[in-house]
Amino acid sequence: MNQSARKIKVVLEYFHPWPNSAGFYVARERGWYARSGLDVELATYDPGRGDSLSYLARGEADFAVFPANRLLVRREAGEPLLSVAAINHRAMETIASVTGRGIERPRDLAGRRLAMNPTPRGLAMVRHLVAADGGDPDAVDIVDAGTRELTFADLDDGSIADASFGSYWAWEMVRDRFPRQRRVVWPVDTIGAPGYHSYLLGTSNDLVDFEPEVVQAFLAATELGFHQAATEQAYALSVLDTVIPYFEREALRDSLRLIAPTWFDSVGRWGRHSEELMRGYAAWLTEHGVLRDADAWRGAATNALLPEPDADLESALSSEPESALSSERELQAESRS
Repeated sequence: MNQSARKIKVVLEYFHPWPNSAGFYVARERGWYARSGLDVELATYDPGRGDSLSYLARGEADFAVFPANRLLVRREAGEPLLSVAAINHRAMETIASVTGRGIERPRDLAGRRLAMNPTPRGLAMVRHLVAADGGDPDAVDIVDAGTRELTFADLDDGSIADASFGSYWAWEMVRDRFPRQRRVVWPVDTIGAPGYHSYLLGTSNDLVDFEPEVVQAFLAATELGFHQAATEQAYALSVLDTVIPYFEREALRDSLRLIAPTWFDSVGRWGRHSEELMRGYAAWLTEHGVLRDADAWRGAATNALLPEPDADLESALSSEPESALSSERELQAESRS
């Protein structure tokens, strides 16, 4: 790597990389970050030191991927953080159970044990979904599962809970090998949840104020990475194999196929925040006591640093080789050229 390259640390949103991170890894492997003068480290957070936003707030990361609601809560508390791109354009959580329990719709959760991480936002979502279906949210027996995601086998055993909230339809659900005909799964945005960006990409106000060209270069290369990961999924999987080789290739393939469409808006653009989603989600979070001010979304995100849509994207993608992974030696050579 070029010694003069600007070192960048990105903290991802989960305990380990997963297909939602593919765009970053593809951008790095293709050499797009290096060509922009960036030496990018992709890292996951240590939960003992807080989530990805905690790293960003402490100045221990240049960029982070995080849930939209957590950004709004931190900004309302005065933290100078800003979203510069939207990663996902829909919700990914589910409510799950198994057949034979009499749980056929959200209102049937009343009187049943529901395992989840009982955050204020999570509890509000469960209450909203049960009430929206005519059920009694006060009658749901919440089981604190912490950050553990129960499997269908756990639910079938029945010793912990009858249902769970939180597992992603594009990740945990594709990795679980429990018979599909015995699963009961409701993506939350199909049973009344508000629309929202599941994950955003953000940075500090200082980086935007003092090094906007770094932010713009990083976003331009990242956009290329996500487009390439979506259109050349076999290549993206070969990159993921070098990062998370311990997951089954079939699960990675199915997850990437499901998650990739969420990276783009209705007209195929990457990174653009939707004012409708940001405003509506903030209003919902305020209505349910997670935020104090429904206008907390204002100023929390910007599209101004994203590349302008033009023909350069297509030409940049088509100019890249589509075969095997680039070697580290080739990337180093590219960064010095």
